[in-house]
Amino acid sequence: MHDAVEVALRALRHRDRSAAQIDAQLAARGVSESERVDALATLARTGLVDDRRFAETRASALADRGAGNAFIRHDLLLAGVDDDVIEHAFAALEDERIRAERIVARRGGGAKTARYLSGKGFSEDTIHAVVARGGGDALG
Repeated sequence: MHDAVEVALRALRHRDRSAAQIDAQLAARGVSESERVDALATLARTGLVDDRRFAETRASALADRGAGNAFIRHDLLLAGVDDDVIEHAFAALEDERIRAERIVARRGGGAKTARYLSGKGFSEDTIHAVVARGGGDALG
């Protein structure tokens, strides 16, 4: 187990990771399931692996870079984060509509901005509401 913890600590050296990401990395290195379970329990007990913290930090970073909720949800699901933890992370974020309004204020309204927001994972309802308010035609 000590080797498994060392591998996990190296993976955590530069950025936070979810328990599923650490488990996958350990599995790829040939660490047995029982050793992975023990290592993850040790890391969780010491606070080095915490999916709630990971989800909040990752969601916040993505939101700060202009991502919508669908993009953030997809990213967190790929990282192996559970739905209830994702919902908790969303509760800590600024509302998606407010984030989209800032983008429209910077880029202007119109079809091009609507496509941009769609590509960034904003909901159709949010896009229609903020792009129309921004003075453009969301349908384009």
